Amino acid sequence: MNLHLLPIRTAGAAENMAVDFLLLQRYPQADVPRFRHYGWRGPAFTFGYSQKIAFVQSALPPGETFDLCRRATGGGIVDHRDDWTYALVIPRGHPLEDVRATQSYREVHECIAAALQRQGVPAVAKKTTEPTETAGPEGVCFQRAELYDVVHTGTGEKIAGAAQKRNKRGLLFQGSLWRPAVGTAAGGAAFDWDRFYEDFTALLGTLLGAEATAVPWPELNEDEVSGLTEQYSAPEWIEAR
Repeated sequence: MNLHLLPIRTAGAAENMAVDFLLLQRYPQADVPRFRHYGWRGPAFTFGYSQKIAFVQSALPPGETFDLCRRATGGGIVDHRDDWTYALVIPRGHPLEDVRATQSYREVHECIAAALQRQGVPAVAKKTTEPTETAGPEGVCFQRAELYDVVHTGTGEKIAGAAQKRNKRGLLFQGSLWRPAVGTAAGGAAFDWDRFYEDFTALLGTLLGAEATAVPWPELNEDEVSGLTEQYSAPEWIEAR
């Protein structure tokens, strides 16, 4: 089995969220795990499917312009202005897709922590439900570390969090690392994000029993991509709750 590593793309918030969902729903090789790291066309925030728009608006920075989109996954508000974002789809029937959400969350985040540790960053998956000293309000991703989020043991800051959606097609895992919380590599050297990508995907491949392999972009239906992007851009979706 291979873990498909898709090309890196940059898009707006609604398109990024639409593509992630379609990689779950419409991937041509539905039985293959797939992964993508992607960028943002400009400042952006996303928030969880069940979150209330009034709370989201109250927590956003005032007086700034940015993309805003409701995700199909759960979780809290995520600031994408200086993060490292990825999506992982685990197909239906894979052993990791079949476990409880807390276990799949823990195992993927342990891969992140291990990849960070390879460059000397003291990162671990948080093993308790107790809030850290730096905890902020609930529902805002990088201000509060929850169980099995990745935290920096030196500063207590949250480094990585994620949200999941499971349906008959499999499991969509949308995750993010806050770059400032990572800090530097061992000896004060600049953290190498290209190396992190290689280490993280290799560890994911081992976890999934698959070989991480770069592949071309899949042939998704462009009308479906643009249609879902339009839906995710609409006030009816963003302000649904």
